[in-house]
Amino acid sequence: MSTAAVAVRAPAHETESYLEHGRGVRSWLFTLDHKRIGIMYLTAISACLLLGGVFALVLRLHLWSPQGALVSNDAYNKLFTLHGAVMIFLFIIPGIPAALGNFVLPLQLGAKDLAFPRVNLLSFWLFVAGAIFFVVVLVVGGVDTGWTLYPPYSLESARGLGILLALSAVVLTGFSSILTGVNFIATIHRMRPPGMGWFDMPLFLWALYATGVIQIISTPVLGITAAMGFLERIFHLGLFMPEYGGDPILFQHFFWFYSHPAVYIMILPAMGVVSEVVSVFSRKPIFGYRFIAVSSMAIAIIGFLVWGHHMFVSGQSRWASLAFSFLTMLVSIPSAIKTFNWIATMYKGAIVLKTPMVYVLTFFAIFGVGGLTGLFLGLLATDVPLHDTYFVVAHFHFVMVGAVMIAFLAGLHYWWPKMTGRMYHEGVGVASAWLVFLGFNLTFVPQFLAGVLGMPRRYATYAPQFTGHNRLSTVGAFVLALGLVVALAGLLHSLRRGRRAPPNPWGAASLEWTIASPPTHHNFDETPRARGPYDYSGLYEVSEEAGWVREEGR
Repeated sequence: MSTAAVAVRAPAHETESYLEHGRGVRSWLFTLDHKRIGIMYLTAISACLLLGGVFALVLRLHLWSPQGALVSNDAYNKLFTLHGAVMIFLFIIPGIPAALGNFVLPLQLGAKDLAFPRVNLLSFWLFVAGAIFFVVVLVVGGVDTGWTLYPPYSLESARGLGILLALSAVVLTGFSSILTGVNFIATIHRMRPPGMGWFDMPLFLWALYATGVIQIISTPVLGITAAMGFLERIFHLGLFMPEYGGDPILFQHFFWFYSHPAVYIMILPAMGVVSEVVSVFSRKPIFGYRFIAVSSMAIAIIGFLVWGHHMFVSGQSRWASLAFSFLTMLVSIPSAIKTFNWIATMYKGAIVLKTPMVYVLTFFAIFGVGGLTGLFLGLLATDVPLHDTYFVVAHFHFVMVGAVMIAFLAGLHYWWPKMTGRMYHEGVGVASAWLVFLGFNLTFVPQFLAGVLGMPRRYATYAPQFTGHNRLSTVGAFVLALGLVVALAGLLHSLRRGRRAPPNPWGAASLEWTIASPPTHHNFDETPRARGPYDYSGLYEVSEEAGWVREEGR
């Protein structure tokens, strides 16, 4: 790695930050600044998290009693459909790449912006358009098909306008994801600074690169499938509907060819965040850097080959199911490599329990449980009896919601001082991390137990023997919501009352911490020369107010 010296200090002269560059709403809505686009993504995605979370709380309140206590069965079906669609397409998939990735990626490369700023703005507005379509679905009567939109139920002629709007929303958000992936890959290929080879990049960039590969290969399949469903619904082309000569199983193959790689669009950026935080707050270079980097690409490649494990009970051949089961076990190896290397990084490290690190420690527990329970669903012998039970719901939420959301919160707290120029209250941040962890486990661990006992998912009512499990889940959901509210309150409070953030409050070594907090409009006055992103030699803390600096010549 390059050993060129990079001093970490405040700029010698005062310049306006990206937050002050340009006034008025128009300067934000039509900005080409990746940082402002990242902030707009963050705002929109947080609003979607709030909307999906409200749907979830209504569902949990309804399930307080076995016969349902709050809404009709039809309303319940519509709520869980939109809860799933909003949380997956509008929060979990775009959360880390679109919000944190947009803000951080050019800064870690020492670049002034992404390769295609106008494409970046277009991707944001496509996302907003898709989000609006999903909200309009609620207004026009909703969709009660489940978030997977399986035909023939979703495409039967009696269904209303809602399904067409939902399919249109999927197409719009899909194109947004594709454009983001193209932009990230082009930027990483073409805009790395002097001294930064492929194996000198921060691991967050490797995660975003692997995510971009998945986005541009798999997402077009989802977009085409949604468009085919739209046309099938209107013109009865005989693609998926049996009465017109179509095959509904074909839709499932197309859908899961995208949607299982989409699992890694969600989790790979989360793993990138964890790699950054673990190294910085253990005060040690990342252990097994190359293994972690290459494992990101391995996950991206193998992830395209495992979609059939979602279809073990769909009638596919025994040999196909065996092959998909083997590949599902295989994809767990790169994830295990990352986990063991993170633990090795912490071993004998000087661990600092700041808010981002506390979130990451809870991530390890939740991701570990999610990964291990996934083994049961990847094996034929255990998947068949557990299929369509609450065990699947719990596993999915542990990996996709728990691990991804907690990594999102870890990354948000880690880069918040850089984004806003303000420090939040550590006590509030740590309290939110533990509330989220407690609430999440109280919500979903009982669902594992209910699933093993045979409780089916998606039902608006349930057998009385599952009352205790469901009431624990409902209490946990409100504790989880409280944790998220505390996190939001702490971050928003810091905007007015938080002390000013130094350029490098954590003692990190990557390039984004060598410039002011918040950054100027153009990020860097000149292209910096990179050094190892986990080289902490020569860094020392001056004070809380001044942050960390590097000794000259080190």
